[in-house]
Amino acid sequence: MKNLRSWSLVFCGACCCAGLLYWRERPVVAASAQNAVLLVANQKDQNLSVIDPATDRQTGVIPEDGYTGHELAISPDGKTAYVPIYGDSGVGKPGTDGRTMDVIDIASRKVIRTVDFGHGVRPHRALYESHSGLLYVTTELDHTITVIDPHTLKIVSSIPTGQAESHMLAITRDGRFGYTANVGPGSVSVLDLKARKTVTVIPVAPTVQRISLSNDDKLVFVADYTKPQMAVIDTATNKVKSWITLPSIGYGTASTKDGKWLLVAMTSANKIAVVDLSTLQVARTIDVPPGPTEILVRPDGEAAYVSCGTSGKVAVLDLSAWKMGAVIDAGKGADGLAWARF
Repeated sequence: MKNLRSWSLVFCGACCCAGLLYWRERPVVAASAQNAVLLVANQKDQNLSVIDPATDRQTGVIPEDGYTGHELAISPDGKTAYVPIYGDSGVGKPGTDGRTMDVIDIASRKVIRTVDFGHGVRPHRALYESHSGLLYVTTELDHTITVIDPHTLKIVSSIPTGQAESHMLAITRDGRFGYTANVGPGSVSVLDLKARKTVTVIPVAPTVQRISLSNDDKLVFVADYTKPQMAVIDTATNKVKSWITLPSIGYGTASTKDGKWLLVAMTSANKIAVVDLSTLQVARTIDVPPGPTEILVRPDGEAAYVSCGTSGKVAVLDLSAWKMGAVIDAGKGADGLAWARF
């Protein structure tokens, strides 16, 4: 990533006076960052951060209508965000059971509609699938994925996962199959999205966390939340084919655009592990602010964003230099990430 140099003026928050000028490197704005915003779901603030990727600064917040959104999906035209309202609980723990999803107009920064699931379901992960034009939302208390028509905002169907706590969802690029990380059961459900049925359930570990697919849809990555390792599932056989040994317990993952590397958030270590997918071994680690959870690779492939919930920050990773660049102020409990391009 190329850089420009510029003088910047530092202000001291403690004494409210101007400090010294310092020389810094300022990243050149990538073409994909033009007319785009990065949205961050802040669990503890009950809002979304709106971040300008051209300046790496928060430019505003969008209040939610409930407590609280963890994840979000964006419509293909970049105008609308869908934010399931999960509740105030942790997965499998006591607390409120969310039953709605906020529909947000990004330009006006307002909730414009609400989808009601009819009862408490703890809706969590929403994904907009472009082939079918449908929105899929994990509804974990029902042990299902709920299927929504985003144009009418009507619930059109549901798909059983066969397991409790189906918290996160990954979908193949052809829109045919879905894979859920079932946290407490420690399993992955394989779903036929067109037939709307469970294909199989894959045992993985005593407890699992987040899930992602390789760029070619041949591998599923799911974190063992009891040991520092990542399960690698072969989608051709729907079986665990190997394990990636990590320096610390893993959480959210994302593959780089070239398909060569897997980025793994290690929440308690405050690091990102960079896994070489040709060897399934960790090649390096990158320090980030406390509490890394979710990773989003920018569409141009040059950078990745890491939400860091404990610190309320978003770290920007330079994927050519393998180092952290800017650190952006977001909100408390920063978690889900989404890229919206207008």
